[in-house]
Amino acid sequence: MSDSHSPSTRPSEPGHSHEESGKPCAHHHEDSHGHHGSHLGGHHHSHLPASASSGTLSTTLIFSIALNLLFVGAEAFAGWISNSVALLADAGHNFGDVLGLALSLFAVRLSLRPPTERHTWGLKRSTILASLVNALALIALVVIIFHEAAQRLLAPSPVDTGVVAITALIGIVVNSLTAWLLHRHDQSDVNVRGAFLHMLADAAVSAGVVASALLIAWTGWVWVDAAVSFLIAGVILAGTWGILIESLRLNLDAVPRGIELKEIIQALEGLPGVGQVYDLHVWRTSTTTSALSAHLVRGNLSDNDEFLGSATKLLKERFGISHATLQVETSRLSEGC
Repeated sequence: MSDSHSPSTRPSEPGHSHEESGKPCAHHHEDSHGHHGSHLGGHHHSHLPASASSGTLSTTLIFSIALNLLFVGAEAFAGWISNSVALLADAGHNFGDVLGLALSLFAVRLSLRPPTERHTWGLKRSTILASLVNALALIALVVIIFHEAAQRLLAPSPVDTGVVAITALIGIVVNSLTAWLLHRHDQSDVNVRGAFLHMLADAAVSAGVVASALLIAWTGWVWVDAAVSFLIAGVILAGTWGILIESLRLNLDAVPRGIELKEIIQALEGLPGVGQVYDLHVWRTSTTTSALSAHLVRGNLSDNDEFLGSATKLLKERFGISHATLQVETSRLSEGC
């Protein structure tokens, strides 16, 4: 598919126009205030204020960070006095999640900043970057846990199973509560989904630590502590890998998961008068919002305003695309625009 917007295919902010090779490409601009410009193209967007859901998410993240930070300190101390590498590994895992939650909170706050002349999209994409950094940090933690567990497996030492079991039981409560709080928010947000899955995995890992403590107390097999540490690292890696891949895709402006370009083309070509759709691009502007730009070849422009309203409504309701730039042409202008 050719790209006539060189060097960038992204739509610019309000009031843009192009004139190259002697062929002007006028754009219609329609925003939340209902402003209208010329009749040849269409640009529809909405710069919404900070939503109530974003404020609630920030509150949830702050509470979760405080709660888990207190538990991490207690768990690390308990792991040290009980000589349990599994408990220390779980504390390290939980601390990684605390850092991830803090990074998510920072990104959410940045994403609420309004657009500027320098950052015309605002700082929404900081949430995508935060999810990538969080995933990379957790993978680094996996490497550390594997190393420590391997050393302990080669040289097992006694473990205070009572302290380990009680601390891990508290961990189940803390992680389950945090997961429940995060589950109430938008699970299509890769940041929120990643934090929720990590907390859910933490609760399962804590349950595994309790089981290992009971097994050691019953059998005296101290090597189980190191074995459970390997299991914890595996759980972290499994839960993080999908988030890492998705974050990389979003940072590279891949088409968002769940959106198929063929379906969008079919939907737009199904609108009255549309003969062709080309230069179609879809990408994420944040972990929760998507944007689209496309050229539509359409013979009749007399009802262009009504047509653009129908097209943008279709994209919003069917595909969840909140920011669409549509250039309507009577013939293909790929060489001139």
